[in-house]
Amino acid sequence: MTRTGTILRVPPFSQQLHDAVGASYDALDLPEEGRADFLTAHGSEVVAIVCSNSGRVDADLIAALPNLAMIANQGVGYDNIDVPAALARGIAVSHTPDVLDAAVAETALGLLIATRRRFVAADRFIRDGHWADGSFPLTGQVSGSQVGVLGLGRIGRTIAGLLEALGCEVSYHSRHEVPGVPYAYHQTAVGLADAVDNLIVIVPGGPATAGLVDRPVLDALGPDGVLVNVARGSVVDEDALLAALTDARLGAAGLDVFADEPHVPKALVALDNVVLLPHVGSATEETRAAMRTLTLDNLAAWLAGEPLLTPIPEMSRDQ
Repeated sequence: MTRTGTILRVPPFSQQLHDAVGASYDALDLPEEGRADFLTAHGSEVVAIVCSNSGRVDADLIAALPNLAMIANQGVGYDNIDVPAALARGIAVSHTPDVLDAAVAETALGLLIATRRRFVAADRFIRDGHWADGSFPLTGQVSGSQVGVLGLGRIGRTIAGLLEALGCEVSYHSRHEVPGVPYAYHQTAVGLADAVDNLIVIVPGGPATAGLVDRPVLDALGPDGVLVNVARGSVVDEDALLAALTDARLGAAGLDVFADEPHVPKALVALDNVVLLPHVGSATEETRAAMRTLTLDNLAAWLAGEPLLTPIPEMSRDQ
């Protein structure tokens, strides 16, 4: 059974994905302004949405599209989509797992090393002309340290493998113990933080993990600890993190994600014990091309009446 209809592009996403959808399908762009009029005029035409992690597909948008039956999300995470609202309508939802594991793992390891070794501060030390005045202060190191991985899914296991190569002792916390892995399991996030030197956060976003890394977790990690977040900004209590860094209750942090992107608190930017990245965890040419291809392949499969290549896990549980 072949399906036809208009594909709605929900911004923002890359020009390449935008053009690829437009080249193959009858496509429209959801405007920033005048959405109500646009949806009144075109809502009934739309059968599928293509979006990225930054494109919000909420319950109101879903309700305004009476013939919507598929959402193709470019991203492994999909907390930008109101999944319960979609599933209640029987709408199929795809995402792009696996293809970005290596890139995000690289980002996590790079952030951990840059933060623990203070590479950004060392770069600034030279640029500001301070080397002639004396040596840069000694730092800690990652190799041989104890590292906790908060969330041992596909990306978490890839990160753990990189850490093992550095001789790190890896332990983890997830909702459930993962069978067949050689890492120590901790029942709580606080317990994990208390046992390690460095904590890498890579759990899914959404209500279930909002504020998971709170003051007790940060205090357990301690004044010599380093927090790295490559998950979602919502997972870390940003106010608690800022207070812990300011009060020296936490040693340092490496952050790729924030609570209100692209807005980063000025107080956080002003701190010397943080390394900040603009949500570039999967932002390599190779990875984004693979994510784009998988997004388009899911859309094409659905339009052809075939099963999705990578449906979100909730679809399987819902059946």
